[in-house]
Amino acid sequence: MESTVGGSCISFLSVYLSPKVARPRRRSLERAEFSNTVAAVRAAFGNGTEGSGTGKAHTNMKKMNERLILVTNDDGVGSRGMAAAIEVARTFGRTVVVAPETMQSGMSQAITMYSPLFLRHVREEEGLDIYAFSGTPVDCVKMAFDYLLRDEKIDLVISGINHGSNSAVNVLYSGTMGAAIEGSFYGCPSIGLSLDDHSAEADFEASVVWGKRIIGDVLARNERLPLCLNVNVPIGRPDEIRGMRLCRQNRGFWREEFFRHEDPRGREYFWLTGAFVNNEPEAEDTDEWALSHGYVSVVPIQVDMTDYGQMENLRNILAPDTDN
Repeated sequence: MESTVGGSCISFLSVYLSPKVARPRRRSLERAEFSNTVAAVRAAFGNGTEGSGTGKAHTNMKKMNERLILVTNDDGVGSRGMAAAIEVARTFGRTVVVAPETMQSGMSQAITMYSPLFLRHVREEEGLDIYAFSGTPVDCVKMAFDYLLRDEKIDLVISGINHGSNSAVNVLYSGTMGAAIEGSFYGCPSIGLSLDDHSAEADFEASVVWGKRIIGDVLARNERLPLCLNVNVPIGRPDEIRGMRLCRQNRGFWREEFFRHEDPRGREYFWLTGAFVNNEPEAEDTDEWALSHGYVSVVPIQVDMTDYGQMENLRNILAPDTDN
């Protein structure tokens, strides 16, 4: 599959559908401008300290059976984490899954423009409909909003539950968070859920418990959109998790190493590996600190990557013609 990173709007060049997939009617979608703040998250579920209580629902809160929840991921439609995400989503409403047919980890905001995309209806039961899509996680979100469910209002996007943490700089590489961020472009709450365990047999029980708690609080109390959260859960049983912390993104980075090999015909090939470097291990307000100390980390995410701290410095260096 060829894919490329581009803007948030793309027309699928060619989409091939299974006979079971009906083409819905077209409707226009209003996309809210994305600008998130920590204040919005605090309004949703408090300051993020220890404990596991949930907020009281608004009297005008949408009833559970009226909600439509979209679920996707980057580990593939058949992953263990997807089953856990479906369990979380079905707590809050009718659930539609549009997830990659195969592993798409590390795809970030990639979209498919030069290959046809195939949509397969996997199964359906009361309150649950599952589709597998041959594209990237962001392709899956676009397919749901712009085609499959475009005649309905999606109330929440859940991306995950990822095998492995998406804390720190991983948020930039993550297909899980790429899909969550994409969902927020459509003006509904979007939450990326990840477990700090890459094992194929990872225990997602604590992720399910905390996913339900955080999502429940956001749906009940948050009134400010757009909203995108990066939620990471440490390894451990539910009773071993110390609580939840509202955090900022850690300033660590990866240093990669390539291992060179040769195939039987003498052609060289490489395997990529690496190690994470934490530049601020003692900073107690970061997602990395929270995870390493047994807390669930919650980081509000926005797409404005402007380095405002450099603006004044660059005005002096570059002497721009127009000073904003």
